[in-house]
Amino acid sequence: MFSLYDECVMMPLNADARQNCMPFSCGNDDLDEFFLQDADLYAEELLGKTYCWVTQEQPYKIVCAFTLANDSIKTRALLPSDKNRLQRHIVNPKRGRSYPAALIGRLGVNTLFQGKDYRVGAQLMSFIRDWFRDADNKTGCRFLVVDAYNDPIALRYYIDRNGFKPLHKTEQDEKAFYDIPEEEPLHTRLLYLDLKT
Repeated sequence: MFSLYDECVMMPLNADARQNCMPFSCGNDDLDEFFLQDADLYAEELLGKTYCWVTQEQPYKIVCAFTLANDSIKTRALLPSDKNRLQRHIVNPKRGRSYPAALIGRLGVNTLFQGKDYRVGAQLMSFIRDWFRDADNKTGCRFLVVDAYNDPIALRYYIDRNGFKPLHKTEQDEKAFYDIPEEEPLHTRLLYLDLKT
């Protein structure tokens, strides 16, 4: 099986990485445009840091890329049932109005490495989870959060395969939270993963 840890190195995704590697595409125009054009600006503005895993053998290929940023989950505006579900595994003395989280802003796997033979998506999410659970992590981070595309493939990846849960139980609740009219589609779902459970 293909291994990110054995066959690749992780590095910041920047102009040098893009110049030294074959062109990257994950098959999603929005994500491809971000990794190609916007990731550097996000880093310059300290809004997010984008990393990639690159093959160690030439021709160098970017296997996958992801962007992380600081975030939090604020409980004041949540429905009581959503708040209770979120806080269920947090001891009472430590329950509060907000909890530290890391936002997965963008995540994409190169089309050349998609599929069961590679399992890159599973390896990448395992790495991200472990990175924030590691004792050497420099900040406290209880949750991972992501605004996942509201389509079956993305939701299956995060919810079914990686244990994320919707912060709002229903799409209607989420639309109400963001003041999205009922007749408009919900393009993303806010999902979270408790790193302690």
